[in-house]
Amino acid sequence: MPDATAHWVRALVFTLVLRGGTAAEVSLWNAEINATQDAVFRKTLYANTTIFMKFQGDLASCDGNLSFNVSWYLRSSVCYNEVFNTPDNKAMSMFGLEHMLRDGWSGYYSQGYMFFDNCSSLFLPKVYYTEFNPYQPLSSPKSDPSNQTFTWPDKPDIGALAKSWDDSPYIFIVKVQPLLRGEDDISEVPNFAFTMKVEMKGPNDYSSPADWPLMMFFMVMCIVYVLFGALWLFWSACYWRDLLRIQFWIGAVIILGMLEKAVFYSVYQSIRYKGEYVQGAVIFAELLSALKRSLARILVLIVSLGYGIVKPRLGTTVHRLVAVGLLYLLFSAVEGVLRVTGGHGTVALVGNLGLSLIDSCVMWWIFISLSQTTKLLKLRRNVVKLSLYQHFTNTLIFSVVASIIFIIWTNKVFRMVGCQTGWRDLWVDDAFWRLLFSTILLVIMVLLRPSANSQRFSHSPLIDEDDEEEEAKEPMLNEAFEGMKMRGSKPDTNGSQKLLSKEDEDLKWVEENIPTTVADVALPALLDDEEEILKTKMERSKME
Repeated sequence: MPDATAHWVRALVFTLVLRGGTAAEVSLWNAEINATQDAVFRKTLYANTTIFMKFQGDLASCDGNLSFNVSWYLRSSVCYNEVFNTPDNKAMSMFGLEHMLRDGWSGYYSQGYMFFDNCSSLFLPKVYYTEFNPYQPLSSPKSDPSNQTFTWPDKPDIGALAKSWDDSPYIFIVKVQPLLRGEDDISEVPNFAFTMKVEMKGPNDYSSPADWPLMMFFMVMCIVYVLFGALWLFWSACYWRDLLRIQFWIGAVIILGMLEKAVFYSVYQSIRYKGEYVQGAVIFAELLSALKRSLARILVLIVSLGYGIVKPRLGTTVHRLVAVGLLYLLFSAVEGVLRVTGGHGTVALVGNLGLSLIDSCVMWWIFISLSQTTKLLKLRRNVVKLSLYQHFTNTLIFSVVASIIFIIWTNKVFRMVGCQTGWRDLWVDDAFWRLLFSTILLVIMVLLRPSANSQRFSHSPLIDEDDEEEEAKEPMLNEAFEGMKMRGSKPDTNGSQKLLSKEDEDLKWVEENIPTTVADVALPALLDDEEEILKTKMERSKME
């Protein structure tokens, strides 16, 4: 492997730690409101998205002398990190602010309040406003914002509170202040508890502008994997007698990829039409994704190791493959579940670091194995298999270069210290890695597709061992024509041709279609195991 490629791999290994996962945005919340709990909601919204609010609770447990003053504050910002990276306790301090957190950032805000005489009035559905509440630009403390008042474009629905004015990230804060009748100030806040339901519905139902492209991506990728599966099933059905063991691995990865994309698409469809998702379904999707990614990495590893193509078996390497696959599956599942459930702290940090470390080791192992396999095929001068691995190597090098370029771009756009304005492209951070592996999978499918000549890629101990006499007689003519060299039948003692039985025909087909190769006596250490070395010695003794 060239030094430049090794440098790219090392750069990709260390920058993988910077990757982070993204979670889908819900549009429907049921927040528990009490004397000490206010509510903060975050979401990217389309313009003209309507925000609904409704209160629910038990009238019997509510104090009849208690009234409520409910105030809300809707704030937009061009900076994605101001909305989504601000903690709740600090976000509550933003309530009523008429300026941005930092100079140079821009946005708008709108606010209002409602008064309810009692709990019955609070829980009763109603139309809060007949006019669109004014919103005004957020500015620095030194400048005076100018008010802009608008009216509802149509009759507001029951529970409609406000409308968004631009495609932007929004933060919505609600404060509930209880009041005793006849008293403006309360020394001790009475106990109360009820549920506040908030929903945000826009032009694409409950879907947000940040999640809509990702939902379309999963739909397209689900169709792509269905086509992958149909094509692979067609090839396998046509040449089922010539299937290699590695081709079953490819089929399993295609099936898991198809299921993964279908489950994720159904999750985003649920958010679009219902405003929320079932957490169990999302956890199942993450676990399915972790299993698919684990098998995908094992697939690329066994192809790089030459399983079934250069080596008939992997020997003790199987145990290491299983261990690495299980470790990756474990850490990937933990990382996905914690991302869905909102877990933070030491466990999440250990999971992310462990996943990045295992992924880095797998990638390094892939390139080391690929380098050794390619070197072995060059020394054996096996043209057909060497051409296959050269195409596969070029694909992986292209993937490494594309990954490094993409990581540099994402670190510049999504993880910059200042104002993050590229929130519309957040979906690309998740879609790129899935698309990149799908490209690698497509290349593997094309290179190792089932065909009538699939056996020219399979390992044969009589072909892939040392045979210097055969090299002198036929210097790789079979390899040049990809195993299609025809040999004449051998006459018997009386000059007549023998009739071939079915077994003889099969042996003749193997002789005619499996190419002969040049053996390698210079690298005995790269042979699979002691059993294969003994077999080689036996073949040599027969030839002598």
